[in-house]
Amino acid sequence: MPATVVIVRGRGVRPRGGDVAAPVLGRMYERGLSLLAGQAGAAESLRTMFAPSDRIGIKINAIAGRELTTGPAVALPFARLFGRLGIADRDVVLWDRTNRELRAAGYSLNAAGSGFRVLGTDTAGLGYEDEPLAHRGIASRFSAVLTSLVTASVSFAILKDHGLAGVTAGMKNYFGAIHNPNKYHDDRCDPAVAEVFDAPPVRTRHRLTILDALVVQCHRGPSYHAAWAEPLETLVFGTDPVAVDAVGLRIVERLRKAKGLPTLEEDGRPASYIRTAEALGLGRAAEADIRVLEDDV
Repeated sequence: MPATVVIVRGRGVRPRGGDVAAPVLGRMYERGLSLLAGQAGAAESLRTMFAPSDRIGIKINAIAGRELTTGPAVALPFARLFGRLGIADRDVVLWDRTNRELRAAGYSLNAAGSGFRVLGTDTAGLGYEDEPLAHRGIASRFSAVLTSLVTASVSFAILKDHGLAGVTAGMKNYFGAIHNPNKYHDDRCDPAVAEVFDAPPVRTRHRLTILDALVVQCHRGPSYHAAWAEPLETLVFGTDPVAVDAVGLRIVERLRKAKGLPTLEEDGRPASYIRTAEALGLGRAAEADIRVLEDDV
């Protein structure tokens, strides 16, 4: 069976320089998740991936600041969908590396109050595991948010160009779950992206990837550069992490071509870790092995 990846476009969901249109975003979630799981609505679809007893971690990427982060206006409406499964708000954690980055991206931190928890790994009492986990070619201490607070994980990642890896998307988002990602940027982050994802703290918890392609940085990433930030008004959904990243790569390449830029391979930075992940059995990368469903709402 081919992997299924869903692309949903929401016209007007985030006008250039404007606020997120909540009704359009809600329709994007409903349609994207329904198409992905073949169910009647978002709640029914999430029920095929998560159990009411799960504690959900939504891993975002706030490193690029407010301009290029899945902000609260996008992530919180998704988090609220878990309430339809009977999962309490306190059992949903929106997280990234540091509290500073989350605040800079517009989040209000909440480590101990009621409602969704919003916190960085550097929150007092959390941090990284005491001992590094050796797995294949990596040796890293994983975030206690991932290993202790949550049982199921969503990679809610910004889709963007990366100056070394070619593209950063759902799998590379988990570089934010280890204490030493700086060690693993050699050789275009290959095989490190695949090996971090393959490590038990990630692989046993990951359930869903969502790529935030509302605005896509197609060149000079991973930091924000307005000249290369394309408003695409798109979300990408999938349960196969490799297939989602492969589709995300094709989106970035299409935007680069439209702007007269060389392909990532021509630029000397092909996203080769995607093929490595396929070789490790983490999912499908070949276009012929991926069924892409597209819709507009």
